[in-house]
Amino acid sequence: MDLGSCYLGGNADAVEFCPHRPFRHVLAAATYTLQEQEQDRAGSISLFSVDAAAEDESQRLRLLHTVETAGVFDMKWSPASPLLAQADAHGRLELRRLEQDDGSDAGIVFTDVCAEDISSSMCLYVDWNQTAESLSVGLSDGSLSVVSVREDRLEISEQWAAHQFEVWTCYFDRTRPHLLYSGSDDCCFSCWDLRESPSNIVFQNKKSHSMGVCCFAQNPFEENMLLTGSYDECLRVWDMRLMAKPVNEKLINLGGGVWRMKYHPSIADVVLAACMHNGFAIVKVGSGDATTMETYCKHESLAYGADWQKSEGAEQNGNSSVVATCSFYDRLLRVWQPENLAEL
Repeated sequence: MDLGSCYLGGNADAVEFCPHRPFRHVLAAATYTLQEQEQDRAGSISLFSVDAAAEDESQRLRLLHTVETAGVFDMKWSPASPLLAQADAHGRLELRRLEQDDGSDAGIVFTDVCAEDISSSMCLYVDWNQTAESLSVGLSDGSLSVVSVREDRLEISEQWAAHQFEVWTCYFDRTRPHLLYSGSDDCCFSCWDLRESPSNIVFQNKKSHSMGVCCFAQNPFEENMLLTGSYDECLRVWDMRLMAKPVNEKLINLGGGVWRMKYHPSIADVVLAACMHNGFAIVKVGSGDATTMETYCKHESLAYGADWQKSEGAEQNGNSSVVATCSFYDRLLRVWQPENLAEL
């Protein structure tokens, strides 16, 4: 069921619901637009209020605030607090904090905390470790950065040439924080041990993906299951128990490049995928075969951003799950509820 939609001021490429109370209704939507005349990449982050239960349809998706930025490739909320990390086209990593002055949406403010120039290349992806003490950043020149988060500043702790081409994704293992996965346009799926300096490569898989590796997602209920998404249109399921040589257990072709994947916050084995030219899919990835439960094709451009809202209602009832999605060239943000989760 569609809840609301909105056109953004630039090409839409990322959406992230804040996972922290009292801001779980707040959705961040980012844009990246190439301005050819100025030879620049401009962007924005807009904050929206999402209320699926509102009787007045105009209150289901409301714009709260917009910040003009450099072109944003990726952003992530801290696992510890309402702090948003932004990776941008100017090679900067920026942190902003969500705060509330008076207990109402009108009192929500989005304040700059700190920023750091990471590289002369573009920052393409950002991920937090689970203690929120470090960030990893994938760069357009094939490098990886690990950045320490201090009280009022960011500090590059390590940076190295990890891949031949763009690092589209990097991802801290959620239960083994010394391990960092990376995926690149060179078709490699790699893992690094951060306990050593320089970081030691644990494995590098060059054969499984026929095109670039775009994203990772670790099963929150089964730590040894890791998913990879690729431009080759496949979502792959990996058994990570033998870390030196992970086993590709199964795959499912989703009909478009798998750009982003998000596990449902409370329903086991359910994954939301952004499939570029083929819209969005909700996939069941359990002990049996991976199957597509539902597709959403109401966007008319590249499907890039996707996220679940983390809410008390969704934790009790699959029917109340809320999804935000965005597409690039048509600049469209949509908020909707899946139809096929009620029976789970």
